[in-house]
Amino acid sequence: MRSGVIAQKVGMTRVYNDAGEHIPVTVLRLENCQVVAQRTEEKNGYTAVQLGAGRSKVKNTTKALRGHFAAASVEPKAKLVEFRVTADNLIDIGAELTASHFVAGQLVDVTGTTIGKGFAGAIKRHNFGGLRATHGVSVSHRSHGSTGSNQDPGRVWKGKRMAGHMGQTRVTTQNLEVVSTDEDRGLILVKGAVPGSKGAWIVVRDAIKSGTPEGAPRPAAVRAAESK
Repeated sequence: MRSGVIAQKVGMTRVYNDAGEHIPVTVLRLENCQVVAQRTEEKNGYTAVQLGAGRSKVKNTTKALRGHFAAASVEPKAKLVEFRVTADNLIDIGAELTASHFVAGQLVDVTGTTIGKGFAGAIKRHNFGGLRATHGVSVSHRSHGSTGSNQDPGRVWKGKRMAGHMGQTRVTTQNLEVVSTDEDRGLILVKGAVPGSKGAWIVVRDAIKSGTPEGAPRPAAVRAAESK
């Protein structure tokens, strides 16, 4: 099991294949995605790598995190994520992952926080049909209708679909195809939509249901850390 990467959502566009058909893609950009720490079975009880991405001002970084980044000899990062890996896929601290970590045509699982919509009614939030437009219904055409049960159990069931806060939740979209990558610019083009707003941090992993393709670099596609 390989590590994933932390990318930033740039937006959506389209590309054309050899047949002239347009493919809607989401553009993800890797920015200083480096290994900050390792977790080993002997010391931590599990095997993982901690990646950091982006840049954070030193004055906005806590003293504890400053020491954490200093121990790894990397600049303060805006986002930290741990990825569980197998022991043979551990990556050296300080190594920078590149966009060629994924290969064109492979499937990936993408995780992000959806765009917040605020308080929304049942029709918008859960796609309810609403009440009838005539025959006695007045004022409450967009209400969600009956909420509870009869005397038994005489309460509202947990998880009842009602009006409430819509969006701003962590969502994983599985089996999205990688259309192409650009290592020089650090871009990954993924077919279809990806949860999150523009500029949001996105976690990209090998698809758990289809596994890692044969041509994928192991343990990762890295740019060696600069010697100090």
